[in-house]
Amino acid sequence: MRAAHITELSGPDAVSVVEVPAPTVVPGQILIDVHAAGVNFPDLLMTRGEYQVKPDLPFIPGSEVAGVVAAAPAGSGFSVGDRVTSFTMLNGLAEQVAVSPELAMRIPDSMTLAEGASLPMNYLTMEFALIRRAALQPGETVLIHGAAGGIGTAGIQISKALGATVVAVASSESKREVALSAGADHAIDVDGFLGAAKELTGGRGVDVVVDPVGGERFTDSLRCLAPEGRLLVIGFTAGDIPTVRVNRLLLNNIDVRGVGWGAFAFMRPGFISQQWASISRLIETGTIHPPIGAEFPLEQVDDAIAELGARRAIGKVVVTVR
Repeated sequence: MRAAHITELSGPDAVSVVEVPAPTVVPGQILIDVHAAGVNFPDLLMTRGEYQVKPDLPFIPGSEVAGVVAAAPAGSGFSVGDRVTSFTMLNGLAEQVAVSPELAMRIPDSMTLAEGASLPMNYLTMEFALIRRAALQPGETVLIHGAAGGIGTAGIQISKALGATVVAVASSESKREVALSAGADHAIDVDGFLGAAKELTGGRGVDVVVDPVGGERFTDSLRCLAPEGRLLVIGFTAGDIPTVRVNRLLLNNIDVRGVGWGAFAFMRPGFISQQWASISRLIETGTIHPPIGAEFPLEQVDDAIAELGARRAIGKVVVTVR
């Protein structure tokens, strides 16, 4: 089968498409014919050897797929021909992948396979972040950095489904339009976001900040929190890992909460299945519709990954495999 291959850790240009053996299916796993695969910031970091997961070279990147079940054991809950999406951790940027049934979910005919491939990393992460870590309540206000990206748009849609008001932060007018189209109530520029957030909330501040960016905006994110507000640390796409002056937390009664979805989920059998049930309900209500910003054929997987490094990605970047 064809698959993306990383043979050296020199960035996206080192990713090539090669012929590799089909995956070995462990008893109990389902086999998926991959039609589309999502591209995420960890894929970019993996091409440089900068992600916390460091597979032995060579390896196939890709952590989320959508496609059609090619083989399924009895009792798996799936049948040949089912349209599914699945988290994979690795090996997703290939024509076939074998996964545990717990990691997969059927997707409705109303959802394209490209949209299905946009669900696992971003929507499972944000479901965990907003429900489990933030305990977001109806009527609260959420400020989301990087709001036009995959994590950002997932955060917007899940926040809205939970009854929150969403303030989207993005660096350009076109990105702010994407955030508004995804369901945000307000969209503001990165420059001056603290003052804008305070003005929108009558000086009170926001209840939750979703921060997948880090870097220099972190301190102002703390400053824009209302009393008992929560700042969710999702990642560091800006490159710099900020530090916290803990007196700010004490004086303002605010929290900084880490969101390590994978580390939490994989230590708790059945947790991802519970999340998929939650996501499925949101899909049925029409509140989840992942915006696709760009689609690349598998032969251009290096360009797809580079899109994230260049900060050009709007919505979700997807690789079309079939």
